[in-house]
This record gives sequence, structure tokens and C-alpha cells, in this order.
Amino acid sequence: MASRRHSQSQQEEVEKEGSVKQLIATSIFSLLLGAWTSVAYAEAPADDIALQPAHVIISPWKQHIPPTKRQGVAGIERTAKGRLWVVYGRDVESTRNFQVVRSSDDDGASWSEVRVMILPRKGTRAMSAAIWIDPLGRLWLFWGQSAGQQDGRYGIWAITTDDPDAENLQWTKPRRLGDGIMLNKPTVLSNGDWLLTSSVWKADNSIKVYASTDQGQTFQLRGTANIEDAKTRGPDEPMIVERRDGSLWMMVRCQGLAETTSQDWGRTWAPVKRIAIPHPTSRFFLRRLKSGALLLVKHGPIDEKVKREKLTAFISDDDGMTWQGGLVLDEREGVTYPDGVQAEDGTIHIIYDHQRTPLGEVLMATFTEEDVRAGKAVIDQTRFREVISSLPITNP
Repeated sequence: MASRRHSQSQQEEVEKEGSVKQLIATSIFSLLLGAWTSVAYAEAPADDIALQPAHVIISPWKQHIPPTKRQGVAGIERTAKGRLWVVYGRDVESTRNFQVVRSSDDDGASWSEVRVMILPRKGTRAMSAAIWIDPLGRLWLFWGQSAGQQDGRYGIWAITTDDPDAENLQWTKPRRLGDGIMLNKPTVLSNGDWLLTSSVWKADNSIKVYASTDQGQTFQLRGTANIEDAKTRGPDEPMIVERRDGSLWMMVRCQGLAETTSQDWGRTWAPVKRIAIPHPTSRFFLRRLKSGALLLVKHGPIDEKVKREKLTAFISDDDGMTWQGGLVLDEREGVTYPDGVQAEDGTIHIIYDHQRTPLGEVLMATFTEEDVRAGKAVIDQTRFREVISSLPITNP
């Protein structure tokens, strides 16, 4: 009996000693893990959160969409079957900037609820979105990301869907394409290359040109363009068209309008220089139409500098050497940031914003090349100031 008690006592001592050793080992491991974690976090740059994708939320409930007092900076696209897609920012020009996407199946007479929301992670912003249908019919949604208001690096993010006319769209995972803020649609060249432009804002060689030679599977930095006068640098917001002689012409926002050209598919660019077309410091829109003419949407007459007002469309038949027409889309002060698309039947849709706060109007103008050339509406289908969204937005 005494032997049994002695044996039991020895076993309890062994178990107690084992428990103490395990506790010590666990404590040491925890301390080491904590130290390693502290080092890891200490070595990670504070802006690395911007290298993580924003949250892509499909068909969010109205109650889950953050309220806003400021919205605008819109983009528009149209499918071959006629569905219109728009994207625009809420809480624009703030650290809380996020994006919403909506669609219309009746040529803009009515609009869906928010179908996609790009909601940034804490400490980042999702800004300056663009929407585009590629030659394969896929819909691309691009947005820029920055840690805080501006991090000097930024980043182009994108998701795609194969069938933009489907009822329930299937989107790819977000992927980062490169540095900078994109804002404007890509350009497809005659050799099949896709070019997209971005800007890192107010830096040497701030304008970046990325190229895809495999239909969007990969993008590589092809070239950069530089604004030599540092005092005139800004968001840049570059747009490219291919001229008939094969050269590339890039227009740039640069305390007005500026330009540069490339003779080697965008690998090298001439220094960015101001051009004679007067303009306020604001976004413009430049695109080649199906007729071969160029469409330019800017503020005011072609030879007059005005404020952010009198949003007007012009046509060029000689690759931007001269401009004609002059269709006023909206004469009011506070209209800004046009983007556009042309339908298969030639109809042109231009989206823009008006008084981002307090009105927060996102508007659309619908017209044709004939209207622009005439400088007035000449067809019955021409429509102006169609409201896509306005503030305040109330959630039930």
C-alpha cells in the first residue's frame, strides 16, 4: 500500500515537472513569436496596405453603402447589346473615396441600384475609376489606390467580367497592373497592342504608359513622358490616340492642355509641351470616332479659356490640327470631368459631374457626330442633362 502511494507520488512529480517545462517552452515560444511579429511589422512600410486590393462588394444592400455629401468623377461604357455601365466616386477628393457601379438597359431612362461597390481598406482610398469594354467584349473596371490622400506611388487595380450583359455577373479577383492613377480608358493600337496611361502626379517622368501584347493577360511598363516645368505638373490625366501616320498623340492636363508624341508605339515620348488650345486645369475627353474623326470635349470655345463651365464637343478631321463644330453639352458653372463612349449606331454618350457638392449630380448627354458638326441638336434623339445620380441619397 505504501509502495503504491510512493509510486503515485513519483508519477505526480513527473507530470508536474513536465507541465512546468511545457509552460516554460510555451512562454519562450510566445516571446520569440511576439518579438518576430514586432520586427516584421516594424520592417513593413506603412503604405503597404495600399498593395492589398480594396473590397469588391457585389450587389450591396442600400443600408451598407456609406452615405456621402460629395460625388462625381464618372466613367461610362456601352455593350454591343446596348447596356450602359457607369462608375463614379463617392466622398471624392477625400481619404474615404470609394466607387459605385450601376447599369441601364433602357438607354439611360432608368438606372439600376448599385451593382458593384469598391470599398477601400482602412487607411487607403479607391479613386479615379474607369470602365472599358475590350475588343473581346469583356468589361473592365479600373480604379486607383493610395495610402492616405496621396502616397506618391498609387496603383492601378482592375477586375473583369466576361459577359457584361448577363443578369448576374461573375467578376475576376482584383489584380494590380502598375503604379499611378489611370482614370482614362485604354487605347487599342492598329498593331493589336493595348496601351493604358497613368500618372504618379507631380514627379519626374510622372506619366507612365503600360502595354499589353497578350490581350490583357499581362501589362508591362513600356515608356514614360515627362513634364519638364515642375510648376505646371499635376494629376496629368493623359489620353492617347493613334494618328493616321502611325504616330501616337497624347494630350495631357497641365495647367491647361499639353501634348507629346511617340514614333515607336509608346516606348519613347517627346517632352510634354503646352498647346495652343486654351483650357482650365481640368479633365478633358479625346477619342477617335467610328467615322475616323476625333472627338474632343473641353470647357468653352476652342480658342477661349473659361472656368469649369460650358462643356463643349468638337470634331477634327485632320488628327487634331484643326477643330470644327462646337456642341454645348452643359453651359453651367461647375460641370466637369467628361468621359464618353460611342455606340455601334454612332450615338455618343458623354458622362460628367455637376457641383460635386452639394448637388453631386452625375449627368449624361446623348448626341451624334452630326450634332457636333452643326453646333446644335439636329436629331430628335439628342438629350442633355440626363440625371444618373444626385444628392442627397437616402437609404430606407
